[in-house]
Amino acid sequence: MNEACIPLPHPFALLRALPNMDVPHVRLGDYPTAMEHLPALGDVWLKREDASSAIYGGNKIRTLETLLGDALAKGTRRVWTLGAFGSNQALALILHAESLHMQPAAVLFPQRATPTAAENLRATLSHGRAICLRSIATFPAHWWRLKRNHPREYLITPGGAVPLGALGHVGAALEIAEQVGRGDMPPPAHIILAIGSTCTTAGLLAGIALARKIEAWPWDLPTIHAVRVTPWPVTSRAMILRLARATAREIPARGGPAVEIMPSMLRLHTRYFGWGYARITRAGIQAAEKFRVLGAPPLDTTYAAKSGAMLLDFADLPGPKLFWCTKSSAPLPPDDPEKLAGVPAFIKRWLKRAQSNASAS
Repeated sequence: MNEACIPLPHPFALLRALPNMDVPHVRLGDYPTAMEHLPALGDVWLKREDASSAIYGGNKIRTLETLLGDALAKGTRRVWTLGAFGSNQALALILHAESLHMQPAAVLFPQRATPTAAENLRATLSHGRAICLRSIATFPAHWWRLKRNHPREYLITPGGAVPLGALGHVGAALEIAEQVGRGDMPPPAHIILAIGSTCTTAGLLAGIALARKIEAWPWDLPTIHAVRVTPWPVTSRAMILRLARATAREIPARGGPAVEIMPSMLRLHTRYFGWGYARITRAGIQAAEKFRVLGAPPLDTTYAAKSGAMLLDFADLPGPKLFWCTKSSAPLPPDDPEKLAGVPAFIKRWLKRAQSNASAS
């Protein structure tokens, strides 16, 4: 056969493993994301989700690949998402939608004014359409009006935390199995990640169960250490397992085998949360500085710095540890001063407060 005629393997590990499954998918990232050893911290490995795309990476990309695939399969071009002012998912949607000829938009609610959030918000407002709310209290009514008035438009929930979105991270678990099988790293005894919407954690729980079922994971099961960065009940153990089980049910519904979630794999860490969502913690700052000194990917204070703090505290855990780099490390496109000049006054005040907080820190 001519080499040009040889079909390339599917970029989505779930469809490489089970090609007959009916899962919508568009490619936004470059996979597999690398495994990198960080020997200065012991038997620690990094899953470089931060480098999944030169446009904008991070763990939200896998979620959007299945959800935007679903939107396109339904003939929908206008896609809305919801998040806080500094939402990674909203920014990822805004920056990636152009390549799919889609019309992205976001509804954003206030959060603590931090430098990381301000950077995201400026990029979102510069390059896309966003409705910024004065209070999270007005969100439910606003979201309900969108659903009522725009029934043909595609709505993505916070973090894409639905079974179809979590299937993107089922693929990530199967990708780990492939990489371990190739010898890219030893079988992980622990997987450590920040948990915000629960989508990534739920997908990994379902994905490792699936890999075990299809004999792609012959090693001991890892413990998944989910480090809380959003408040209860969003990241309660019950909510995590609820989405994981719903994702597991989605697999046979789409033509895959039946799988069973193993709750014993999940360990939820709450002590690194601090005083609220996006609140900067001293332990997080210390972890970010440690990673910087070691030349590791940068840790944002909202998510990865908190899971990084947990990693440092639990350095003595036996066995290889796989740390999930959740925040995109791709450089953002330049801000548009003209668009930013036209944002509401309360957004300008919020951005100014974020700048003041950056100076204070």
